[in-house]
Amino acid sequence: MPKRGIVWTGAGRGIALLLAAGLALGVLAAGIMLPAVGGVGVGIMAASNELDLKAADLQEPPLAEKTTVVDAQGHQIAQFYDQYRESVPFDQVADVMKTAIVSIEDDRYYEHGPIDIEGTIRALAKNLTSGGVSQGGSSITQQYVKQVLLNKASTKAEQDKALETSYARKLNELRYAMGMEEKYSKDEILGKYLNIAYFGASANGVEAAAKRFFGVHASDLNLAQAATLAGAVQQPSRTDPAAGKAAQKRLLERRNVVLDRMAELKKITPEQAAEAKDEPLGYKGTPLPGGCEASRYVYFCMYVRDDILTNPVFKAFGKTAKARGLYLDRAGLTIKTTIDPKMQAAADKAIKDRVFTTDNPVAAEALVEPGTGEIKALAASRKYGTDKKKNEISYNLPANVAHGGGIGFQAGSTFKVFTLLTALDQGMKINDGLQAPAGYTAPGYASFKNCKGGNIGDPTHTVTNDEGSGGFKTLQTGTWQSVNTFFLALEQRVGLCDVVTTAKSLGIKRADGQALQEYETFTLGINEMDPVTVATAYAAIGARGEYCPPQAITAITDRDGKTTSYEPQCRQALDPEVADAAADILSGVFTKGTMSAVGGIGRPAAGKTGTSDDSSTAWFAGFTPDLAGAVSLGDPRGANDHKLSNVTIGGQYYPVVFGADISGRIWKYTMINALKGIEATPFTPINSERFGGCSTNCQPQKDPVVDDGDRVGVDLGTDPNGKPGPDTLNDNPGALGGPGQGPGQGPGPGQGPGRGGRGN
Repeated sequence: MPKRGIVWTGAGRGIALLLAAGLALGVLAAGIMLPAVGGVGVGIMAASNELDLKAADLQEPPLAEKTTVVDAQGHQIAQFYDQYRESVPFDQVADVMKTAIVSIEDDRYYEHGPIDIEGTIRALAKNLTSGGVSQGGSSITQQYVKQVLLNKASTKAEQDKALETSYARKLNELRYAMGMEEKYSKDEILGKYLNIAYFGASANGVEAAAKRFFGVHASDLNLAQAATLAGAVQQPSRTDPAAGKAAQKRLLERRNVVLDRMAELKKITPEQAAEAKDEPLGYKGTPLPGGCEASRYVYFCMYVRDDILTNPVFKAFGKTAKARGLYLDRAGLTIKTTIDPKMQAAADKAIKDRVFTTDNPVAAEALVEPGTGEIKALAASRKYGTDKKKNEISYNLPANVAHGGGIGFQAGSTFKVFTLLTALDQGMKINDGLQAPAGYTAPGYASFKNCKGGNIGDPTHTVTNDEGSGGFKTLQTGTWQSVNTFFLALEQRVGLCDVVTTAKSLGIKRADGQALQEYETFTLGINEMDPVTVATAYAAIGARGEYCPPQAITAITDRDGKTTSYEPQCRQALDPEVADAAADILSGVFTKGTMSAVGGIGRPAAGKTGTSDDSSTAWFAGFTPDLAGAVSLGDPRGANDHKLSNVTIGGQYYPVVFGADISGRIWKYTMINALKGIEATPFTPINSERFGGCSTNCQPQKDPVVDDGDRVGVDLGTDPNGKPGPDTLNDNPGALGGPGQGPGQGPGPGQGPGRGGRGN
């Protein structure tokens, strides 16, 4: 009867297979044959015949790396990450760190092949007595393989498979480890392991861990710190110092084990070990690099992130917002943005000086560069967050819904500009005009047609002016005084759809993403808008009619150093001379119109105040050839229910708030400081031959009744003796025109039902 070896079954057979694999790999690595010893050897060699011990190539996807966001000057303003990691070259890791990790994890690392035969046999001996796999014995190469498999896993099931306690997983690790050691040097594998390992406290990789634990770079780690990190990788969750004192105590004990092992291996002296043991743990808990919430420029940061998630320009990052977000958080990009810290500081200060964080109304501002569309600043009076006690707000105040914003505020008379531009484009001169009645009533339903050809005039309702009187108004005087009835009559003359088309050509879209409301009172600003959109439209006038969509990102550099630049996507939306004529008229708003009591900014500037129905919201939008901006003011609880009347804002009581009172001042002082040191660029002079004087619509020799239209706001901060006056639209509540102001910005009730909006 032939002699039989030991029969291996169940867990025992698995251990035999693992041992066989380890022995066989050792044989391959050493280039020698080990003799079989007795029955055990026969069983092992028989088991090894069942194994495919060829090296396998493991694909190594790029590690998840943090994405860094920088301002226009290259200074970091935010970081995005799925895993906090900063990979560093091997030569930028302190030698003592390399020694510590090898000493405790795989002290024969530089002596053995893909696996450590002695370590494997030692672990197997333990496993034989326990009846399962209770000790790993994995080499650093095997550990790196396991981490790669774990990082490749995209589902929970794949993650569990990468971590499962099974011999199949172990054998795969061995095959992949063989492939790794054929492909890379020992130093290269160790460097990869140090960059992929998790150390606890949300720190992935040695550089992130060094910063998080001790506030230093991996290159500057000392002995005690290196031993701490080397000790952390075995059970990072159990020794996570961020988890509290008990975990910190376990980490300290683990550090001392590493120091003892280093001394035992004669990597350090017993005296050095003792001295390092006397040091406290030294955990600093350096704050993790935050996302947008931790940025100084939180609203701008939110805009950047949402732009990547939704803008077709970045479709290469993924087909869906979810895919783009994952790429953004893992790709290790450097995103260069358009934000200008000086201009941002100017906007922040101008708002802070006039609207407090504790006020119910909120102010928001956007600054945009004419000719590029680059967003230079996004500011708001409230801090971003979810703490209601601190009056924080959890959406992007200056932006639209697509960029994390609310649904906006009615823009009021800032929309009169689009009717003015349409009139100029149709051939009217700056002194052409028409009779503005004290009250305007549409002659018939067909007097106004939307862009679908529908009759939307309302001859049953009358829009009036505050002063109750009208008179002949030219394009100049009607604009300076912001007379409602004049602009309704002008809109009737030039055509509502033409005015809507002009607005759309300048990028005008509702903040909530819905279709524009095309009603008779379109020119009075019944649509809810956001400051970015309005500022960008006004910037186009400052750029002589060249519209450039808002742009927050100028370049993206990937982890390999390849840079993709993003140029402005501008188009000529207006006849340049039409834009020049409009700028000329709008310049008079500061000297002869609704901003005359507040004044200009000491350089060529143009703009328009805007106040919605019953002073529910107040705006100012304006531009120079160098910079444009728009400021909104309203109550996010619901602007119709919480109007800007009998309110205290910024410590100042207002019986009623108009466009010039707060928004106009915010714009003025923002622009003065934002443009400080920048040489003033003049507007292109108006083509007097084309637009000067009047044609067939000249003022009658005898003007019946002169109405000074919108009352002029007074700068209470600079003219304490001045007589406060509104600078709003002059129609009564419920001016005609379709559904009213709709729901308000934010979570509260909206601006409510109504028949239209006032403006200024």
